[in-house]
Amino acid sequence: MSEGTINLKQIKYNSEGLIPAIIQEAKSGKVLMLAYMNEESLQKSLAAGETWFYSRSRQELWHKGATSGHVQKIKEMYFDCDADTLLIKVEQTGASCHEGYHSCFHNKLELDGKSKVQEVQQSGGLKLGGVLQEIHEVILDRQEKRPEKSYTTYLFEKGIDKILKKVGEETAEVIIAAKNNSESEVAYEVSDLLYHLLVLLVQQCVSLEKIAEELQGRR
Repeated sequence: MSEGTINLKQIKYNSEGLIPAIIQEAKSGKVLMLAYMNEESLQKSLAAGETWFYSRSRQELWHKGATSGHVQKIKEMYFDCDADTLLIKVEQTGASCHEGYHSCFHNKLELDGKSKVQEVQQSGGLKLGGVLQEIHEVILDRQEKRPEKSYTTYLFEKGIDKILKKVGEETAEVIIAAKNNSESEVAYEVSDLLYHLLVLLVQQCVSLEKIAEELQGRR
């Protein structure tokens, strides 16, 4: 077995300047997710010891767990024999999947073509920031793929005026709920408002990281 060093310039990126990165849990060996890196996010990952990726839909870098707290501490990193795929072994905090599962690969496809979920969603100790990040990622996915019969797809196709109308309507609902002094009603209406605000942020290309930076500055 030979050892040596590799110049990062030898890493082979695709025509878009990206390389797929398979994320594996170091302790269990379980595959958690697949994402993409560009040269800058790879450099950031190496420097920080935590995973950074490149979002193809948003066309920007993102730090896994920056707002949710579900960070991935890098234990080992490998590249394959063609130097065009990365394997990163990590210590995962919380869920790696934006749907709340430990692994993104939680849907088992049977040989008869049917599928079933093989994991239980992680629910203990929910944090608002993590939930908002997960919903934000789902909204980004809906914006990119536009699945049929999706309410989020409907909002994006109707455009900014419809989204703003819904934000206004939900704001009024929150006010009414608060005037009614109902805890459950306030929680329900605020959840509706937050969802529509997240849709607005995605439509306006404003990241949660930008909001977090603004709030941190005010704090």
